[in-house]
Amino acid sequence: MSRNRERVIEVVENSFSENEKTSPEDLLFSYDGILYPAALSSPETLEALKSFETRSNDVILAGYPKTGTNWLEEMVREIESTDAKYTEEEMKERINAEKELQMFPRLEFGDPGVFEILLLLRNPKDTAVSYYHFYNNMPVLPSFATWDEYFAAFMSGKLAWGSYFDHLMEWNRYIDHERMMMISYEELKENPVLGMKKIAAFFGFSLSEEEFSRIAKKTSFQAMKEKSKETHGKFGDILFRKGVVGSWRDLFSEAQNEEMDQKFEECIGGTILAMKIKYDVYCKT
Repeated sequence: MSRNRERVIEVVENSFSENEKTSPEDLLFSYDGILYPAALSSPETLEALKSFETRSNDVILAGYPKTGTNWLEEMVREIESTDAKYTEEEMKERINAEKELQMFPRLEFGDPGVFEILLLLRNPKDTAVSYYHFYNNMPVLPSFATWDEYFAAFMSGKLAWGSYFDHLMEWNRYIDHERMMMISYEELKENPVLGMKKIAAFFGFSLSEEEFSRIAKKTSFQAMKEKSKETHGKFGDILFRKGVVGSWRDLFSEAQNEEMDQKFEECIGGTILAMKIKYDVYCKT
């Protein structure tokens, strides 16, 4: 188990008993206009990241909360270890999830030319719904009384780790960089083997068809959910819920659909990121 995962599990496990002692307003703090969970980070940690130095062989896995980053991390680990280009310890050091709680709030904290970036995207409507359930079940985050209350916070970016739309607009500045690759949650769901082949090619790994198939089975949502108690403790029940595409239809009202459609178009309509997300395919009724 990774050091970062052990740390997160420890915090979450403790927070189940400590949560009632913490007032909702004390669960989050603001740093440079973005909210963060006080139990998982601190202003000092985020300030220190401004002087964080990357290495040429570092890998940054980037994604907004609940876009599938834990899933992607497992895929990359399996691909790397199968290729055997690195030892297990070297592999752990290469992936940014081993750094302090994955806190890379803005790309300007590092030069995108000196490390490789794998950016994970997910359509905003499914992201919003998944994050809603996560938010209300995660003891280190304040709960929302209703979906409507949460939706307003999501649209305004008043959530832990900031705005989904600001996140996309920030990364869109670097989308053409040669050391950056983007892949979507939806394409990994539709064809995980093909998605992993793209990832392997980007990082220069060489695997057989049988190896890709084995990894696809091992890292499927159902397989990871079944092992979640072993790998993530109580956090597993929060982390692994449905893992499907299209569940937004269960919660979005017609007015919320229209508001999201307009916001998406205003923020990233016509961009390469928007094309990759395939908004019209996954977010239109």
